Amino acid sequence: MKLKIAVLPGDGIGPEIVGQALQVTEAVCKRFGHDLSHQHAWVGACAIDRFGNPYPEETHQLCMESDAVLFGAIGDPKYDNNPSAKVRPEQGLLGMRKQLGLYANIRPVTTFPSLIHKSPLRQEVVEGTDLMCIRELTSGIYFGRPQGRSEDGNIAYDTCVYSREEVERIVRLAYKYARQRHKKVTVIDKANVLCTSRLWREVAQEIAKENPDITTEYIFVDNAAMQLVQFPTRFDVLVTENMFGDILTDEASVITGSLGMLPSASIGIHTSVFEPIHGSYPQAAGKDIANPVATILSAALMFEYAFGLTEEGAAIRRAVAASIDAGITTEDICRGNKAYKCSEVGQWITDYIAKEK
Repeated sequence: MKLKIAVLPGDGIGPEIVGQALQVTEAVCKRFGHDLSHQHAWVGACAIDRFGNPYPEETHQLCMESDAVLFGAIGDPKYDNNPSAKVRPEQGLLGMRKQLGLYANIRPVTTFPSLIHKSPLRQEVVEGTDLMCIRELTSGIYFGRPQGRSEDGNIAYDTCVYSREEVERIVRLAYKYARQRHKKVTVIDKANVLCTSRLWREVAQEIAKENPDITTEYIFVDNAAMQLVQFPTRFDVLVTENMFGDILTDEASVITGSLGMLPSASIGIHTSVFEPIHGSYPQAAGKDIANPVATILSAALMFEYAFGLTEEGAAIRRAVAASIDAGITTEDICRGNKAYKCSEVGQWITDYIAKEK
């Protein structure tokens, strides 16, 4: 099978972690006989420095012409708390989501038995957690208009906007994945307060009637935040709007014990994007200490969701699990033993895939 991917390392640790994920991707393609071609492009702060645009047209065209996008992270300290910045790296990510039509962010959250001790929650609470968060990406308060400030700067406002079509397409996606998993959907909203949430609930209730074989529940976002840390194993597929999803997925990520362990897939109308959920971690850039596992697992999602290659994705997961069991881990999750470098972890996983029978 011919696979064409766009590689967007981005800022900070992005080039290091994406480099390891790409190496793993190449090993998988060699083992399973796929023809892989890839091309790098600029995005984020490095793209602003080079082109004055965090998501240049050349990058967008490459993404559109590719079968999938392997993405690292964006962000640079010089843009943090800098009100004079006319353009910010994060605008590149929002622009990419909008222009590629990436309406759904999928974040699986599972625990590795050998890493449960790293979770801030008790073992009996987190053991067996296997859930999927589906977050709407292209609408809501992050994109709503009008937004701005008053002339004196003392009043600020944002607008949360959703259409029936936008809600329907992502809720239907949640039911699609729930049918492949444990047949339970949790719709998260704030329908007791927000008009947009009431639309979400109305649409979800209509779609639930079309899927009587799947259990559906409706939870307010504050209750969901509480239950995620109390009873994470009770969830299967969670679906929610943009800002709620942004917050809840970061909360859910802590269950595993490290942000460096969680991948994500952004699915949409055009080319899908696969990326770790963590940021650019500029303090670690160039030090070869970042955890590449989330990006490597994002490559596993890429094989599965972009190409329908489940065996290839499973091979990556087995290699990652084996590396953790063997103690080949970076400093954020090492168990008092030697902390391995980012490149060493990536090489170990690559070698495992190449040698596995």
